[in-house]
Amino acid sequence: MSDRARLAPRRHLPPWARFVARRLAAGLVVVWGTLTVTFFALHLAPGDIVDGLIGPGAAATPALRDQVIAENGLDDPLLVQYGRQLAQLASGGLGWSYQLNEPIERLLGSQLGPTVELAVSALVTALVLAVLAATLTAGRGRAVRGAVGLAELLTVSMPSFWLGIILLTAFSYRLHALPSIGADGPAALVLPTLALALPLAGVLAQVIRQELESADGRPFVLTARSRGLGETAVLLRHTLRHALLPLTTLAGFVLGSLFGGAVLVENIFTRPGLGRVLANAVGSRDLPVVSALVVISSAAFVVVNTLVDVLHPLIDPRLRDGGTA
Repeated sequence: MSDRARLAPRRHLPPWARFVARRLAAGLVVVWGTLTVTFFALHLAPGDIVDGLIGPGAAATPALRDQVIAENGLDDPLLVQYGRQLAQLASGGLGWSYQLNEPIERLLGSQLGPTVELAVSALVTALVLAVLAATLTAGRGRAVRGAVGLAELLTVSMPSFWLGIILLTAFSYRLHALPSIGADGPAALVLPTLALALPLAGVLAQVIRQELESADGRPFVLTARSRGLGETAVLLRHTLRHALLPLTTLAGFVLGSLFGGAVLVENIFTRPGLGRVLANAVGSRDLPVVSALVVISSAAFVVVNTLVDVLHPLIDPRLRDGGTA
């Protein structure tokens, strides 16, 4: 009887709660896997960790090398170091930076704001450009579709760092219209935002346009038109909402594009942020910082994709019958 009493609350959990619990449990496995792969890949990569920590300008005397090894526990077996990092993560901490000699939480906290600012700006810009391009060209003739499709293909094919160099050369060095480095003021945000947003907007515009055109002849759209709704009202109330479902499915891709692009774009435009922290940590073999950033990225990926799956039935009521369980 007592066993049944203990099991009763679990049976009364709503389907969405069981779904979220399963996804978060699977997410812990994903985070552990990414941390494990990153840890051993960094330790097995060519190069000496001690030389990276000391730096190219310092004299790596035997005494200094021994001091660095002892202070950072690099003389312990690899599995011991791995277990220490797992224990650190399980206790809620991210560890200590080898290179900067400060807690990683403090290091990342001071650089999080500029990266979030850039990512949000790029995401909003990409969504606005994608929705405008898709809604203005959906169902148009071949000439319009061909020209817009070519422009989208070009933006999608351009890596963010290469597009950033082109924008930097054109608008900073040639026209002197926008700042080339730093993060002081809105003007300094324009070029990095465009470098991240344009390739992303090209992909999203193609997805939105395809969904708008596929929904145009469906019964719910024909019914809306039969009730006397104009094309703008049909677009805003029905077809555009239909296009949101695959758009939210791309949230993981969007998140990866923004973070991966920020690593390069922040270095091109000499902006502060997590991207520059990661680049510097890789160059100096600051393994705890690299591992912490990988863990944060994988955890954000899990959370975003779980939220997307939960939001799907809210966006498309047809999915509510099956639930998310």
